[in-house]
Amino acid sequence: MKQIAVIGAGTMGNGIAHVFAQSGFQVHLIDVHAAQLTKALATIARNMDRQVAKGTLSEAEKNEALQRITTTPDLIEGVRQAELVIEAATENTELKLNIFQQIDRTAPAGCILASNTSSISITQIAAATNRADRVIGMHFMNPVPVMKLVEIINGYATAKEVTQTIVELTHQLNKVPCVVNDYPGFIANRILMPMINEAICSLHEGVAGVEVIDTIMKLGMAHPMGPLQLADFIGLDVCLAILRVLHDGFGQPKYAPCPLLINMVTAGKLGVKTGEGFYQYTAGSKDLVVSPRFR
Repeated sequence: MKQIAVIGAGTMGNGIAHVFAQSGFQVHLIDVHAAQLTKALATIARNMDRQVAKGTLSEAEKNEALQRITTTPDLIEGVRQAELVIEAATENTELKLNIFQQIDRTAPAGCILASNTSSISITQIAAATNRADRVIGMHFMNPVPVMKLVEIINGYATAKEVTQTIVELTHQLNKVPCVVNDYPGFIANRILMPMINEAICSLHEGVAGVEVIDTIMKLGMAHPMGPLQLADFIGLDVCLAILRVLHDGFGQPKYAPCPLLINMVTAGKLGVKTGEGFYQYTAGSKDLVVSPRFR
């Protein structure tokens, strides 16, 4: 397998393209927005420069990897010769189903179709295609070039040989594959999101402030980042979307998103991506400053 197509050139998509190109694969990076493709290539180059500075990548290896990435806004053209397509579009069910219907009609018959979804049912996505046995989840962690885990999700009909192929491919990327079955939130977010939600509820109920909650989890539980800062990093809109998948999928009140989270997303305070969530973010500054709303 040498020809990889990645759909979506945002944070996750450009990270996935980065690690495949660095591992020797030809990557076709696809996004309907040409400006996003330009931005993605600049981000990949910048991240590889950091690797060069650290001595984990040579200048020649960086240049060779960048030459393996081609970009196109044309989804049909981008997947026409792919052996593996990885969808990394926005976490929206309708959008993903539409994308998979398109690539199913265009990608070669033997091509494996994977989704980087963090919570949406792989079985549901596969049902939108005529190759449900060749649809699988590849949930990379952010930032992709740094994080070792790839959560591999078997849909109801995913063929065993497809799973094995993706496991072996993940090892080629120098990542650690963990295979799970298709239930809401899989494993990573089924456990993580209720913790984040409980931290937000604790803040909402006045049990403790932002810094106290995060400090307790960092120092008491050895977490590298507190749950509220992590929520900002993930994106509060993404956290809310995943919690709604969990709540709808299991029908249990323990997964109901905190009203504070809903209000913050409605107000457009989404975390790092908008400059404010539980903390404030200023370009060029690494200082962690609590949002005025929570001081």
